[in-house]
Amino acid sequence: MPHYEGDLRVHHDARFAILASRWNPRITDALVESARATLRSNGVVDAMVDVVRVPGAWELPMVARDLAHAGRHIAVIALGCVVRGDTRHYEQVADGASEGLMRVALDTGVPVLNGVLAVEKFEDALARAGGNHGNKGEECALAAIEMVDLRRKLQEQA
Repeated sequence: MPHYEGDLRVHHDARFAILASRWNPRITDALVESARATLRSNGVVDAMVDVVRVPGAWELPMVARDLAHAGRHIAVIALGCVVRGDTRHYEQVADGASEGLMRVALDTGVPVLNGVLAVEKFEDALARAGGNHGNKGEECALAAIEMVDLRRKLQEQA
């Protein structure tokens, strides 16, 4: 039985979108910069990376869908940060963004990497945006590269 797995191999024609919320800019800017640096360090030239900013995490799925349908990007890296507050708004935004991003990926066949941090407190977000828990932007960029390679391998076998 064959075994298929994506590698960190960038294809020369692969164009990526980094889609990021402007809300909580200290966090989201760090996620975007890490994703860009990771793509660059893995051979993706800056000209093949488009950064698109939206107001908040709630808006990510709609624009991810628009990017996926446009057909220019091989993967969408969605980044944002939702910090729990005193209302249910946190759950609505975090869950809605996550479900929407998954739906875009499944409906369009374009990998959409969910880098939306849903955290209890701001310090937790700092830990996931370059602190002692790494950087979710980097993780999503690496996963995007791997998913693109895996999907190409699977399509070649079809």
